[in-house]
Amino acid sequence: MKFSHFFRVSKSDIDEHKHVNNVAYLRWVQEVALAHWEAEASSEMREKFTWFVLRHEIDYKKPSFENDRIAAATWIGQATRITCDRYTEIKRGEDLLVKAKSTWCLLNAETRRPTRVTPELKELFDMK
Repeated sequence: MKFSHFFRVSKSDIDEHKHVNNVAYLRWVQEVALAHWEAEASSEMREKFTWFVLRHEIDYKKPSFENDRIAAATWIGQATRITCDRYTEIKRGEDLLVKAKSTWCLLNAETRRPTRVTPELKELFDMK
């Protein structure tokens, strides 16, 4: 199941090369992941669990510029006992700007220790 988040590139996202800074793309990868979690997980799930990123892999395909309207789509792929892979594509219209793969670890929100990805979470987010 894909989740999408839309936004406009602001002046603060632009670097000395006059296009979006790589750090802004990373921030958007994290923001769309959080928005997906908050939109789909129940309040009980959000109180019980939190996610911690272990790794990001980002491929930069094309630049984007101030005032561009951007769409960030994310979905979850493979899950292990305590982690899952999350994929993100950031586009401007049909132009693919960024592809990312992130590995996230599920934590118990109270103890902040890794915890098992539950069958309910796997079903809710269509994890494989």
